Formats: sequence, structure tokens, C-alpha cells
Amino acid sequence: MELLNNFYDWIKAVHIMAVIAWMAGLFYLPRLYVYHVERAAVGSELDHTFQVMELKLLRVIMNPAMIVAWSAGLVMIGLGAFDWGSVWAWVKIFSVIAMTGAHGWMAARRKEFAAGKNTRSGRAYRLFNEVPTVLMVLIVVAVVVRPF
Repeated sequence: MELLNNFYDWIKAVHIMAVIAWMAGLFYLPRLYVYHVERAAVGSELDHTFQVMELKLLRVIMNPAMIVAWSAGLVMIGLGAFDWGSVWAWVKIFSVIAMTGAHGWMAARRKEFAAGKNTRSGRAYRLFNEVPTVLMVLIVVAVVVRPF
């Protein structure tokens, strides 16, 4: 535990970098879905191109970034970074769980596109694109400002 404490700042830096990468994907993937649903006919070359982009974004960037963000966050929790008696800590953890749920929802939508079974409109994906933004605001305010 002492060894990890010596690397706390590095762990926090890795956590922040992973969160930035994860958030970039969470912001971009719904936008890809908007373009996919509005511009690509099922089975077309453009449909295939969007599917490759969506898959790579999820598997190469978003999934690893989420795993690293969670791992580094859990290590920091283990090192005492959370004050479990404070509301801000609970707001953050529940928001991160919701963010993970949003990630899972997006991954499920990718599978629907891959199967040619998307039923949602570009508008639905535009609206969903706001979910990670709202959660990010909650997390940053909870951790930095700690108003509660």
C-alpha cells in the first residue's frame, strides 16, 4: 500500500487521461450513430464504413479507456481518495455508474447497427448525446467544487 501511495499522483494522472479518452468516445459515438442512421443505407458500403469506425472506437479507445479509468479510480478509492461520508463522493460514484451504463447502451446500439436492426432516429441519438455531457458536469462539479 505504501508503494501505491508513493505513486498516487501518477495514478491520478493516468485516471484523468483515461477519463478524457473515454469521454471523447462517449461524445463521438452517438454523433457517428446520427450520421450512420441519416446517411447510410443498410448493407451499403457507407454502412460498412460506419460499422468499422464504431467498432474500432469502442474496442480500441472506449473500452480500454473505461477499464483504465475504473481501475485507477478504484485504486485511488483504496488509497483513501474518497470521503464516503460526503455527498460529493456518492454523486460521483453514481454518476460514473450511470456513465458506464450509457457506455453499455451505446455498445448495444452498435450491435443493432451491425445486425442491420437499428430502430432509432438521428434525433434519438442526438438527444442521447447529451447524457454523457450531463453526467460529466455532475462528476466534475461534485469532485472539484464539492457543493454538497
